[in-house]
Amino acid sequence: MEIKTFEDLIDWTRQLHAHLARCLHESASLNKDERASALLDYLSSHESLLDKTVREFERQADPKAMKTRLYDYLNHKPITASRASDTHYADMAFKDIAREIFQFHDQVMDLYTSLIGKAEIPEAKSLMEDLLALEEHEAMRLSSQINRMDDL
Repeated sequence: MEIKTFEDLIDWTRQLHAHLARCLHESASLNKDERASALLDYLSSHESLLDKTVREFERQADPKAMKTRLYDYLNHKPITASRASDTHYADMAFKDIAREIFQFHDQVMDLYTSLIGKAEIPEAKSLMEDLLALEEHEAMRLSSQINRMDDL
C-alpha cells in the first residue's frame, strides 16, 4: 500500500491490526501450549477491537487532516505485523508472543510520535495525538492483562 496521506496511514494501521488479529487467531488453535494458545485468543480479540476502533477514527476524523499529505513517512522504518508465515505464533512461547506484540505496538506508537512532530496542520497533529493516546492506553491494558495471565 502506498501511503501518501494521513488517511492512507490510518487505513494501513487499521489493516495491520486486522492482519495481526487474523494471524493470532489462526495460530491459537495450532499452539500446543495451553497458556500460549489462550494468550493468542485474547490478543486476537484485542487486535480485532483495535481494528474496529481505528476504523471509527477514520470515519470521524477531520477531513482536512485525513487529506493532508505525508512527505516524511518514507523515512520511517516500515512496521512488520508478522514474519513470512501467518501462523508463526503457533510455534512461540507465551513470553515470546507477548514480546513480539509489544514490539509491534511500540513501532506504531513511535511512528505516531514521529508524525506528531511533523504534522503541518493542527488537525493532523491532533489526529496523531489521539491515535497515539489510543495505542498507549491499549498497550497499558494489554500489559495488565498479559501480566495477569502470566501469573496464573
